Amino acid sequence: MNKPFLVLAISVLISLPVLAALKVGDKAPDFTARASLAGKEFTFSLPDALKKGPVVVYFYPSAYTKGCDLEAHTFAQMKDKFDAAGATIIGVSADSIQRLDQFSADPEYCAGKFPVASDASREIAASYNLATSAVKPGQMDVRGTAIDHDLIERTTFVIGKDHKIIAALSSKDDHLAPDEHVQKSLAIVQGLASK
Repeated sequence: MNKPFLVLAISVLISLPVLAALKVGDKAPDFTARASLAGKEFTFSLPDALKKGPVVVYFYPSAYTKGCDLEAHTFAQMKDKFDAAGATIIGVSADSIQRLDQFSADPEYCAGKFPVASDASREIAASYNLATSAVKPGQMDVRGTAIDHDLIERTTFVIGKDHKIIAALSSKDDHLAPDEHVQKSLAIVQGLASK
C-alpha cells in the first residue's frame, strides 16, 4: 500500500461519524421479529405493542451470560410492576430463536414472563445505531455452550405510544449494571403512568 493512499484512507476513516445510539426524542424504528415467550415462538411487532402503551426494548449481548442472565431475571421479577404501569417488555439479542426458546422458558431467567426476540441479522440493532462486536473465538456461555453470534451492546430504550424515544440507557455510556437498566426503565414507565 502506498503512503498517499494510506494517508487518504486514514483521513476518510477519521471523518466518518461515530456510531451513536438513537437518543431521547428520536423516532424509534418500527420492527417485527421472531420472538419467544415461555418457549413458544410468535412474531413480535413494535407498532402493535405500542398501541397498548409504552414499550421497553432492551438489547443485550447474549442469553446465558452472567450480566444478561441477571438482567432477564430482574425483568422477570419486576414484570408485574411494568404491567401495572401499562408497559410491555421485549428483550432483543442476536441469539438464534432456538436458544431464545430455552432462555424465555427458563425459570432462572425470563421465567416465561416476557418475550425475547431474535435479531440474528442484527438489522434491528443497526436501525437503533447500536454497535455489535464479534464473539471471541471459543467463548462459552454459563452452560458451557459455544456462543456463535455477534454481541449487541447493552442498551435499553423506553418508547412512548407516539413512537418517540423517552429514554435511552446505555451500559457503555451511562455505566449502568445490567439490573440497573431494569430499575431505571421501571421508574420511567411508572412516571409516565402517574401523569
